[in-house]
Amino acid sequence: MYWLELAGEEDAFAAREAAVAAAGVELLAPGVARAGSVGLGRDDAGAAVRRLAYTRSATEAVARTDADVDAAAAALEAAPIDRSGTVAVRARNVRNTTAVSTSVAERELGGVLVDRGFDVDLDDPDHVLRALFAAGEREAHESVPGADGDAAAVCALGWVVAEAARDFAPDPTDRPFFQPGSMAPADARAYVNLAGAAPGRTVLDPMCGTGGLPLEAGLVGSDAVACDAQSKMVRGTRENLRAYVGDGSAGPNWHVARGDATDLPLRDDSVDGVAFDAPYGRQSKIARHELADLVAGALAEAARVAPRAVVIADRDWRRAARAAGWTVDAAFERRVHRSLTRHVLVLDRRPDRDDDRREPASRPSRE
Repeated sequence: MYWLELAGEEDAFAAREAAVAAAGVELLAPGVARAGSVGLGRDDAGAAVRRLAYTRSATEAVARTDADVDAAAAALEAAPIDRSGTVAVRARNVRNTTAVSTSVAERELGGVLVDRGFDVDLDDPDHVLRALFAAGEREAHESVPGADGDAAAVCALGWVVAEAARDFAPDPTDRPFFQPGSMAPADARAYVNLAGAAPGRTVLDPMCGTGGLPLEAGLVGSDAVACDAQSKMVRGTRENLRAYVGDGSAGPNWHVARGDATDLPLRDDSVDGVAFDAPYGRQSKIARHELADLVAGALAEAARVAPRAVVIADRDWRRAARAAGWTVDAAFERRVHRSLTRHVLVLDRRPDRDDDRREPASRPSRE
């Protein structure tokens, strides 16, 4: 079992992103979740956690107690420990939700480890014991286990196995190509992770804009495919990808072309996931499409080329998503600022849509 320290202020969203890298993720308390395992498929725990945007660290569970130093010390005294070498204790009062003094917690827990025969090395220890103290009401969200709105208070003790790398692309204003309204790098990373980004996979953004989503897909090791209706966005996305992902000769491959999100030049099932940020507000009429037609068409094409998608928009497109053959795995509302709340849909292709796709194609696949 593992403890996850979550980042940001939206625990349900952070836990849902963590679930792409861990199994059995359940919210325990503000900023703290539990996972049955970390690292799926060919990933080890370190690689899986380092790609996440809203998980700070993963620790191998030692004990779980009330959010109290004495209780934590007693649990550590009783816990089996099969490690040798030097240790250090790092305590966190997660989001300042408890009255616990982290310095007192570190001293008391360090004393327990010394009594059990360990030497302390605060500069370069062989093992770090993380003590997460958190209390308060869990966020409520129907799509996330444990996110039930109930009050909780925990101390989660564990050996650190992985810390997030937070190796995002620079802020949009610091990139070679920038346009107002570009998405924050951490958000873009989380969205492509939810779409399935990982080494050996391919992620598509059919409305790439300045390239924030393809950038983060490339930085976690995915191949990226992107298109946009505007030539300047295509040129700018290429410039940004060359600057931060490379030219494709070493590392992830990428391809950016001018194209219509409702008529993609891709074969059926040619990518592993789709993520796109739909036009907002005053951009509601784009080229030859009205906004509703654009999003509906993009959703239908996404269901043709991938089994999973993430849609970010300034409104809820669930009805259009279901009409295009998707089931809604999760939906989030994420406040960006006073005048903008992003609606995020995590979509899985509906089983009956997959059944239809096994029938002979009614039209030729596109190159």
